[in-house]
Amino acid sequence: MADLHLVEEVYIEDMAAVTPGTLLISNERMKCVQLLDSRKRQVLCEVQLQDKPGRMCLTDRNTAAVCVGEDKIQIIQVKDKKLTLGRVVTVGKNVLGITSSRNTLVVSYRKKPWLEKVSMDGKVLKQFDMRQNPEHFKFPDYICSTLDGSVFLSDRGTQMITQVDASLNLLQTFTSPLLKYPRGIIAVTEDQILVCSCHNHSIVLLQPSTNTVTTLLGKEDEIHYPYSMTYCPDEKKLFVASDSAEIIKVYQIA
Repeated sequence: MADLHLVEEVYIEDMAAVTPGTLLISNERMKCVQLLDSRKRQVLCEVQLQDKPGRMCLTDRNTAAVCVGEDKIQIIQVKDKKLTLGRVVTVGKNVLGITSSRNTLVVSYRKKPWLEKVSMDGKVLKQFDMRQNPEHFKFPDYICSTLDGSVFLSDRGTQMITQVDASLNLLQTFTSPLLKYPRGIIAVTEDQILVCSCHNHSIVLLQPSTNTVTTLLGKEDEIHYPYSMTYCPDEKKLFVASDSAEIIKVYQIA
């Protein structure tokens, strides 16, 4: 394990591993997105935004989509260790989480419609059907997707993980005593979903095929109120942001 100590002005809202050695960070305090050299532990460049950035995802290795303010998605190009602002996409009000799935964006909200699939220009393609369970979501603020099109949402209000298919149809839900105030969620493989169990001070491994939840990292690994993370498959490194929002914990995992 190693730590990345950042300057005091950095407050990590979310992050994404772009290439080996580089992280993209949404810095809420400075209203910007920054590209970080994770080996030299320095900020390479940044772009200023019109409002506070929130959750982010990569749509491909050179493009990121970042939630900004209440209803905007900022597209950012990442190339040659430089950041360039692209188009701004308007979505519904009260946006929370975002992920990319098959050339579309899946966005979650603080209230109805809760979950939408939108095109890259913001056109609504599909909404989660709440008629079967109107109380299914309470605060679904982190999302990830897998190569088969499945989307996983962590909901700290319901203490539950929800899996939907590419058409936002409900597939299954996951609960466990190990999931306390679940927040950041990422897919390592289709059957390896990592979740920040914030109030359990741990990173847990969810395996949907067997409906099992196990602890991957815990207090003994210096995990403390984790809320966001990203994984670099080339380096097999897990980057975790926790209550000290100016430090990123780095773990080598298989």
